[in-house]
Formats: sequence, structure tokens, C-alpha cells
Amino acid sequence: MPPSSVSSTDSTKSATGGVQSLERAFDLLERMADAGGEVGLSELSASSGLPLPTIHRLMRTLVVCGYVRQQTNRRYALGPRLIRLGESASRLLGTWARPYLARLVEETGETANMALLDGDEIVYVAQVPSKHSMRMFTEVGRRVLPHSTGVGKALLANTPDHEVRALLARTGMPAATEKTITTPDGFLAALEDVRRLGYAIDDNEQEIGVRCLAVSVPNSPTAAAISISGPAGRVTESATDKIVPVLQQVAGELSEALASQNPA
Repeated sequence: MPPSSVSSTDSTKSATGGVQSLERAFDLLERMADAGGEVGLSELSASSGLPLPTIHRLMRTLVVCGYVRQQTNRRYALGPRLIRLGESASRLLGTWARPYLARLVEETGETANMALLDGDEIVYVAQVPSKHSMRMFTEVGRRVLPHSTGVGKALLANTPDHEVRALLARTGMPAATEKTITTPDGFLAALEDVRRLGYAIDDNEQEIGVRCLAVSVPNSPTAAAISISGPAGRVTESATDKIVPVLQQVAGELSEALASQNPA
């Protein structure tokens, strides 16, 4: 690890008892992510309220460490060393979620999944399989496009329409089955249903004979959703009324655990 260039004045304790310079550095990284991954110093100063000399000193340290890189246009972008941290954190997120997914399986009888939005794709990071002999299986690490999945709808439900359209333009909307939604207007209408109902449905859209119910994990540190999936003959309309409240309760409890400093 390269030596830090943060001055001793940056190492003072914050109001929370932590190291102020670290809190400020992580805040800047999160602001960069919120801005799309690339910003200028003046933008960071305006959004954070920190003086330019302080931001410049912190960014210089992050550049030396590889967590930020300076572009030729003198703007700053998130650096490649963050990728390894993100991948490790995603694996841990799946590990922390497993007890909650196991509870979903116990209470619903169906396979439970956790998925994240990674760029324009959905990636499954955890799964606990159903105990039924006929059950659904999705490999952890599998990547799919969001338009044909319940978790994709749950994750994009509160994204502005123009951003959803831009994502769909980049990925395309290939049909996985004859029931896959293949138009932006149709997908936006489905997202409106998610917002109205409080949950998302994949009704034979990813695989014929399979239905999936999904909800987002509120206030998750990264966009996350949990779901159950099973044969359409078991995940019926009447079963949906019983399953959705369980999904929502578990998602809320998982959200609280992830917000805790010591998740269960």
C-alpha cells in the first residue's frame, strides 16, 4: 500500500469519534459514484461543502492509493482498486443474506434469491434452494438482463423513466420466452405496477413454467432485491397473497441488518 499523503491535521477525530479524513474520503467516493463515477474538484466542493484545498489533498491521496484516477481532462474518476473491494463486498452481502433467504424458504417453500444491479445487468449473489423435489435453481454469479426478471423490475422500479429507457437501449430487450416484455413502454408500465403493488412479478418471462415474486431491499447500501421462484403451479395468485407479505417483512429485516455495524 502506498504511503498516505494526508497531513496530521486531517487525522483529527470527527463528531462520531472516527477519523475525520477517512470519513471525508469515503464521502467523496460516494459522491463520485452518485455522479456517475467521474467529477471535477469544483463539483465535489459544491456538493460536499468542503474547501478545494482539502478536497485536493484527499483526492491526491486516493489517486496515490489507486482508488481514484485523474483523467487527462483533469477530472477525477473512480479507480480500478475499488473493483476488488466491490467484488469482495458483494460476496459478503450474499453471505449475510443467506439466513434471511433460508427463512424465506422455510415460510414459503420456494427457492429464495438475492440479486444486485451491477451496471446494466442483474447478478445473483445468493440463493437458498427449496426443499421440494421440483424446484428452481439459479447459479450464484449468473448475470441476466433486468427486463425479463422480477428482481430486475424491483430494482428499477424507482429509477427515473429516462434512465430506464437509456438502459434498455444499451442492453436491448431480447425475448427469453413468448411472455417476455420486449418494448420500453411495456416495461415502464410493468414498473408502474411494481410501484403500485409494492412487489414485482416475473410471470413465465424468463422461463416458461416459472413464476417469481420480488421486492427491493429498502435502504440497502447498494441496490438489492430478494425474491422467491417456483413452478407456476405452486406460485399461484392465491399463493402470491401469502408470499408477498413474508417477502416484504424479510426485506425490511435484512435492510436493518445491513445498516447495523454487526449484521447477523
